[in-house]
Amino acid sequence: MKGQNRFLGHAAALFTISVWGFAFITIVVLLRSFSPTEILFYRFTLATLALYAVYPRKMKRNTLRQELLFVFAGLFGVTAYFLLQDTALLFTAASNASVIVSFSPIMTGLLVWLFVTKERPSGSFFLGAVCAIMGVALISFAGIQLELHPLGDFLVFISALSWAIYSVLLKKIGALGHHPIQIIRRIFIYGLLFLIPFMITTGFQFEFQRFTEPVNLLSMLYLGLLSSATGFVLWNFSLDRLGPVRVSVYIYLIPLVTVVASVFILDQVITLLKACGIVLVLIGLVLSNRKKKAT
Repeated sequence: MKGQNRFLGHAAALFTISVWGFAFITIVVLLRSFSPTEILFYRFTLATLALYAVYPRKMKRNTLRQELLFVFAGLFGVTAYFLLQDTALLFTAASNASVIVSFSPIMTGLLVWLFVTKERPSGSFFLGAVCAIMGVALISFAGIQLELHPLGDFLVFISALSWAIYSVLLKKIGALGHHPIQIIRRIFIYGLLFLIPFMITTGFQFEFQRFTEPVNLLSMLYLGLLSSATGFVLWNFSLDRLGPVRVSVYIYLIPLVTVVASVFILDQVITLLKACGIVLVLIGLVLSNRKKKAT
């Protein structure tokens, strides 16, 4: 049974990362008509309503300390992470962002070591991280001149750190015994509440005619129902069975998924450098998932 749970955890993480890899393309499409704040509001409002429809039961009451875990999870995992990342794409290249985001598993491993288990990640975890990051760099910068965009790159780095903090908080929340859908739904609600000041200060517009364009409607439905509602619940499922460190290494696969998607959607070709990058990412994923030997 334990082996089956781990298998299901890996399968759910792989599916979620595949969905999130395609999400980058939809975000770039939506940024032509929506601001980052508007994208976040619509996608997570849609996701919250969908989760209520699927599982309408109320969550049992938490203590103040327990509720604060949800508050900060909404802040770091929804508002900060996505707002920083979507805003960063206005100031930096997607290739830069994909490489910087790939540092998130390392940050997660360090945070879990310092604040949760007190057990240092294994050497294979860090070796796998080096291989994976090198692979992501090859995939992202193949045929592209490296350019630094300080503001955008910094925002991506902070978003990666926010996701690492969210992963640790989600592990603590999982121990409270709530239903996974209730957990993600509550996190989304707090994320939307933290979004309100940005909606006021950035000139948020309720212009629903933008959804009359099929590409906008389909992209938002993808982000809300599949990437947010389904993706977050499955990610929580994987984290509960694999732990925040092991599940976080699947983030290395996001650029790989984006490359594969571009082959089918944009008719791009996988070059030799990108192929080498894919191999390095897969090697890094295997190494990072190796269990630490008992001493």
